[in-house]
Amino acid sequence: MHYYSTNHQAPMASLEKAVIKGLAEDRGLYMPETIKQLPQEFFDNIQDMTFQEMSFRVAEAFFGEDVDTASLKRIVYDTLSFDTPVVAVTDSIYSLELFHGPTLAFKDVGARFMARLLQYFIQRGQGGQGETVNVLVATSGDTGSAVANGFLGVDGIHVYVLYPKGKVSPIQECQFTTLGRNITAIEVDGVFDDCQALVKNAFMDDELNRHMRLTSANSINVARFLPQAFYYFNAYAQLKRMGKADQMVICVPSGNFGNICAALFGHAMGLPVKRFIAANNANDIFYNYLQTGRYEPKPSKQTLANAMDVGDPSNFARILDLYGGSHERITNLIFGATYTDEQIADTMRQCFAETGYILDPHGACGYQALKEGLRPGEVGVFGETAHPAKFKDTVERIIQHDVAIPDRLAAFMRGTKQSVPMPNDFAAFKSFLMNR
Repeated sequence: MHYYSTNHQAPMASLEKAVIKGLAEDRGLYMPETIKQLPQEFFDNIQDMTFQEMSFRVAEAFFGEDVDTASLKRIVYDTLSFDTPVVAVTDSIYSLELFHGPTLAFKDVGARFMARLLQYFIQRGQGGQGETVNVLVATSGDTGSAVANGFLGVDGIHVYVLYPKGKVSPIQECQFTTLGRNITAIEVDGVFDDCQALVKNAFMDDELNRHMRLTSANSINVARFLPQAFYYFNAYAQLKRMGKADQMVICVPSGNFGNICAALFGHAMGLPVKRFIAANNANDIFYNYLQTGRYEPKPSKQTLANAMDVGDPSNFARILDLYGGSHERITNLIFGATYTDEQIADTMRQCFAETGYILDPHGACGYQALKEGLRPGEVGVFGETAHPAKFKDTVERIIQHDVAIPDRLAAFMRGTKQSVPMPNDFAAFKSFLMNR
């Protein structure tokens, strides 16, 4: 399989190059040349498959031409050592609990898969054997912890996590600043978009790239976002077992749009989803695009749903490319919603009072969008993207109820913070890396 750039000004790339480079030479995002349709028999029998079995079939369609079957199966099965249950919140709304991985966030699957795929290329001897691959990742919360833990201790790889100072939850921060070993946390004096800009500028700097081998583990990397499609095939299988999959609507709380982009790729492969809803917080750039047809990035705003605080979502380029730049095609399939902090808090309170289900601020956007937007006969599934304990203080203040901290999170909180302070200045960031 070959991969092209969304900017269409860079050479075609192999999967190996797309994974190791992360970003194309023209600053575009890599897209697979073709999206393979899965056969009807796959969907006819999906309810009888395990999460690992169905995900391996999906992974074969994405990566089977570039990774040998035994290795790909090992990567998938090792990545998916946990399941993602669908839980009924109301009669027609289901939570797809994406927080059962090592860091209790949906990004665990993409991070673990990418770490193992990158290691596969290194060990095969075509990815720079003997030379450390340096992973740069910008995070607004959960990406950093998922990537750091997915790559922790992986030989030949060093991870640099860039995060905005004071703008991630304390528990999120503990998950990537207390690890040490091959993980370096960089505390940037800015917002998430500043962190993302530093990463992108690093990829485009020739001197820096001659000095060290760089790649990204943000959802700009095809190996990070594509495996997230596994979740939505699993959601369909679970609803099919219940006899409720005929009019499935998927709602994804969206920040950098990698997660919903993966779901849209699943749809392009044949996944029977009636329509999608992208739920935003006050960072409503994509919502406004759906209404007007104009994409107008803005500085990000800090909100309760901090992992969605993105003012210029990278994966918009992939969505636009996937539908040939057609606003009509996009709006025929994807609907939007946007919520203020006050609305998010009200949703969390009401959902807990009426159903007993505890939402985190991100999942609250997805739940409310379905509550408002579902049509008669439809069944909605929203991605509950992180365990509410990762936002313990915020959630408890809003719902006035204790949120227990799982043992895995408590273990992180006992660690010692190790981070490098960094101004929002590319020259300073480059100097730091050049001296590594």
